[in-house]
Amino acid sequence: MQFEDLKIIEPILKALKEEKYSVPTSIQEKAIPLIINRKDVLGSAQTGTGKTAAFAIPILQHLFLDRQRNISPRKINALIITPTRELAIQIAESFSTYGKFTGIKNTVIFGGVTQGRQTDALRRGVDILVATPGRLLDLMNQGFVRLNDIEYFVLDEADRMLDMGFIHDIRKIIAKLPTKRQSLFFSATMPNNIVELSKKILKNPIKVEVSPVSSAAETIHQYLYYTNRLSKKDLLLYILQDTRIEQVLLFSRTKHGADKIARYLKKQKIKTAAIHGDKAQNKRQKALKQFKDGEIRVLVATDIAARGIDIDKLKYVINYDIPNIAETYVHRIGRGGRAGDEGISISICEPEENAYIKDIEKLINLKIEIINENPFPQTDNPMTAKEKQVFEKEKTRRKQEYFATKNQNRPNSSKFNRRNN
Repeated sequence: MQFEDLKIIEPILKALKEEKYSVPTSIQEKAIPLIINRKDVLGSAQTGTGKTAAFAIPILQHLFLDRQRNISPRKINALIITPTRELAIQIAESFSTYGKFTGIKNTVIFGGVTQGRQTDALRRGVDILVATPGRLLDLMNQGFVRLNDIEYFVLDEADRMLDMGFIHDIRKIIAKLPTKRQSLFFSATMPNNIVELSKKILKNPIKVEVSPVSSAAETIHQYLYYTNRLSKKDLLLYILQDTRIEQVLLFSRTKHGADKIARYLKKQKIKTAAIHGDKAQNKRQKALKQFKDGEIRVLVATDIAARGIDIDKLKYVINYDIPNIAETYVHRIGRGGRAGDEGISISICEPEENAYIKDIEKLINLKIEIINENPFPQTDNPMTAKEKQVFEKEKTRRKQEYFATKNQNRPNSSKFNRRNN
């Protein structure tokens, strides 16, 4: 099946073709027709299965067709709630990518930064709002956001939302929504409390399920460095001192982080480029071509930007930030070792990411080999709840990303290359 078979309008198909997307994933194939037909959907799906496009494409289509019939001032007609700023940013990037030829505007709001830019965007008018619960309620209370015109509502990562203690916030938001709306509810797991919550949100929903990707290719050899937050950049440089690592696709959690890593490596005279949602399409294509042609040694990418990347003979993938969704790790390292060739993945883990490694190992049913020949071993403990609170306040004051830090020290070990001698 192709995207053309799903009755998707031409402006969106054009954007998909530009991104080299032609075949829908399982959840896209199942959910898009239902959402286009205005059914409420209860989706059981992990991040990494193509879930965002499954709801973003039909919502964009609805709004585009609605605007064709009714030219009126922009109001927030679609609301997507997600638990973390990283996911919120990724979802907003997806709406921008798929909707680039529709004229439909979106913005994203989240905590941890000053609200000025976010409220400016809201004043200018948007069709789609992607938000984390706390910041949304804050801006609602200040009068910047009204939910009276919501026609399409998505609650994404519902189980994580509840795990993070957002249940009361979610109930407050739902109470402000119009009763007449189309609602979509996605959760990786479906325990009783999630099912009960879904009943309060959805009307006669149709259930859509997809199995998570749980295993990496056997041809990919996986290695892990444990280090401290402040040693990450130096450990990365240490790893890259091994000249046998000719080219690397390196993953950063955020766009800001990708740019920061790229700047650092360029200063170290390593040919590097970054690709993410804020980069113009022609710049992304140029960087990708340079990487494929061997002109660039390190290509730094966010998960969203890397979706369309398919590079033959790519051997090395580095996880500079450990993904907080285990399936994302499987997708990332699957970029290497294609077509039966051997691949090598190297993950650099700071204390706050230790729990993510456990989730990954549980999913893939494998212990990732730890590199002990490490000049920058992990010595710090994960932060306590109080320390985390202090850290978050400091982060807001400095207007910095959570994972953006100043790094010191320096790195190298080639145990993972011994099989290549």
